[in-house]
Amino acid sequence: MENQNQPKTKGHLHPMTQFIRNLVSIFEKNGFEVATGPEVETEWNNFDFLNVPADHPSRDTQDTFWLTNGTLLRTHTTTLQARIMQNRKPPVRFIMPGKIYRNEATDQTHEAIFYQLDGFAIDKYAKLTDLLGTLEDLFIQLLGEKTEVRFRPHLFPFVEPGVEMDLKWKGKWMEMAGAGMIHPKVLTNMGLNPDDWQGFAFGIGLDRFLMSYYGIDDIRLLHKNDLRFLDQF
Repeated sequence: MENQNQPKTKGHLHPMTQFIRNLVSIFEKNGFEVATGPEVETEWNNFDFLNVPADHPSRDTQDTFWLTNGTLLRTHTTTLQARIMQNRKPPVRFIMPGKIYRNEATDQTHEAIFYQLDGFAIDKYAKLTDLLGTLEDLFIQLLGEKTEVRFRPHLFPFVEPGVEMDLKWKGKWMEMAGAGMIHPKVLTNMGLNPDDWQGFAFGIGLDRFLMSYYGIDDIRLLHKNDLRFLDQF
């Protein structure tokens, strides 16, 4: 028999769900649409469409969870670019939040299963400064005016030029996002003429972002379903 005097506990959303909803609301106010898709993807959508070479290390089994018949557990939600652009014409602005998979060892700041928010925008006048401003503004809105970020040149197959964004967290720089201008080959795969259209794309590691937001020390806490941890949120 239920004890009427026992206080009832109220359930709540997981902190990652709360965080994603917060991010989505910010991007929607800036004109981005939201897209979701399957976690089991084709090799074409995950690699070929995005100009990833056949011999690129990211295709190896030590990085990707391969399934059967050329399918895999998606390694980024950037795969949704291929699905979205089958039915849309620019100008477009999309974000794609979701769970992704990487076959790597876990530690305080790495997990094999984690969340990512990818985004892209395509129009006739998209510039690298638009991309940098979008990312910097997002982090400042969530973490405060004193937030320190930096951008470094980096090579990604699907953008040119490419950059990595780091966040100053507890006195150290931590990689938070990869980004850049959409590669002409990817625009061509979308059925667009790179001479007429330009775009930028970015991918943000949400687990690390959430760690910075809440001051969490270990990424693995987000996946353990320990109520002593979750009830703080």
